[in-house]
Amino acid sequence: MGELQASSGSIIYRLALRKHATDAPEPSSIQAIIKTLRLQKHPEGGYYVETDRDARRVPSPFLHRDAEMQMGSLTKGGKAQDESSPRTTRSASTTIYYYLTPGTPIGHFHRNKGKTVHTLHKGRGRYVIIHGDEVQQTKENSEGYLSENGDGKTLNKARVESFVIGHDLGKGERLQWIVEGGKYKASYLLPDSEGEEGRGNEGDGESAEGLLISETVVPGFEFTDHNFMREEDLESLVTEEQYQELGWLLPRHG
Repeated sequence: MGELQASSGSIIYRLALRKHATDAPEPSSIQAIIKTLRLQKHPEGGYYVETDRDARRVPSPFLHRDAEMQMGSLTKGGKAQDESSPRTTRSASTTIYYYLTPGTPIGHFHRNKGKTVHTLHKGRGRYVIIHGDEVQQTKENSEGYLSENGDGKTLNKARVESFVIGHDLGKGERLQWIVEGGKYKASYLLPDSEGEEGRGNEGDGESAEGLLISETVVPGFEFTDHNFMREEDLESLVTEEQYQELGWLLPRHG
């Protein structure tokens, strides 16, 4: 698991990101990219545009009667919709550009039912993935922190993964990463270059170009296959220490 421990630098950086997310105008160079790519604001944070939607339709692998009834996909009479319904099929794949910028630097926790293949084009960022389907036993002390000596109560919590995306492969940064369906993920912008003392200095410097990636979802994305993480979801999936570390990435409503 990538490091989730907060340093003073990273805490300052998070506060700066939150401030920028509400009141920072976009630099002219970033405005030019938004205009050229015809990007629009994404409800997760950042900007996006759909660049491809495969015309081929495939049977939806998510079609389970009970779940679909809860989502209102069955008719009021209780009969399943026609096989050509958008509820029962999906595009074979969809692809978007996704762009985090200094003015909207956070992609808040969410999950998709389909597999997502991410490809980096420019910039740096950090991704956090909560593997809710991979439960690990952890020990937590009375103060809510992970126990260093093995004492404390046993908790069954999800595996949390964190990594940097960027072009410095020698330092472990990633150019491509795949997130299977059903896993919560969040991301945030990092400075264009790493601080001299390593990744703990995520607050050193600024991002002049933002973080531009492509995402290909298989089968194709539909908003009915997407949901945001709630506060109670995060509380149930991670330890108290991890909750305190990751809570700032929850969606901000209202």
